[in-house]
Amino acid sequence: MASKPLPLDELLNLNGKTAIVTGGAQGIGAAIAFRLAEAGATVVIADKNADQAESTAREIAGGGYHACAFSCDVSIESEVNQLVKNAAETTGGIDILVNNAGIFPSMPLHETTSADFDRVMAVNLRGAFLCCREVSRQMIQQDRGGSIINIASIDAIHPSAAGLIAYDASKSGILGLTRSLALELGKHGIRANAIAPGGIVTEGMKSQIGVLPGQEMKRLKQFLTRSALGRLGRPDEIACVALFLASDLASYITGSLFVADGGYLIS
Repeated sequence: MASKPLPLDELLNLNGKTAIVTGGAQGIGAAIAFRLAEAGATVVIADKNADQAESTAREIAGGGYHACAFSCDVSIESEVNQLVKNAAETTGGIDILVNNAGIFPSMPLHETTSADFDRVMAVNLRGAFLCCREVSRQMIQQDRGGSIINIASIDAIHPSAAGLIAYDASKSGILGLTRSLALELGKHGIRANAIAPGGIVTEGMKSQIGVLPGQEMKRLKQFLTRSALGRLGRPDEIACVALFLASDLASYITGSLFVADGGYLIS
């Protein structure tokens, strides 16, 4: 006889679990941190901006949830190692990792230096690798499974504009990383999936809307024209996908890419 399905509230229950969210101080990362905390997880906000990370953690805790913050530059191996060590010691383990930290400078190929390219890869791809390696070691030691969620981009599937050579390469790498993680870590009960957001209205974008140069404003208008829903997304709309992937609602999903772009890629 088949086992009885779990009730919905249990499927979404993250009580007793700990989640690390890199780049969690603001934008998509902060929205994900809020949703995971709301579902019961203790959230560790890891961000290079220590003050903003602390502020976001206090805001989450002020809502009656559990959160703490650690300063971390994911491109620096020693800082990632210390982050994972501190998080595990402070909370009793790690069950969820969201690799959200990233940078996205825009410049033409012929103006992109090796240092420019290396910096983007160091944060966006190498940083995700380092976090996955250290967190998966902790998860395997705990022997209770886990969920790794990597924030990719629609640019990993189809370039959205010129000038994003390094960014697009890094996000394409995130897809390969995610699938390889799923293949290697599945035997330990660790799932690995990726989310590909489209245009999302973050604090950074809001502050730049009024001062965008002509080419950037043209790109934004083109995005809105191509989007089937005719609008930009909200950080919480990505956070809800992350919550799904972190929860038991996605218990049989690994190695997958979830596109959340308002229908941009279908046009």
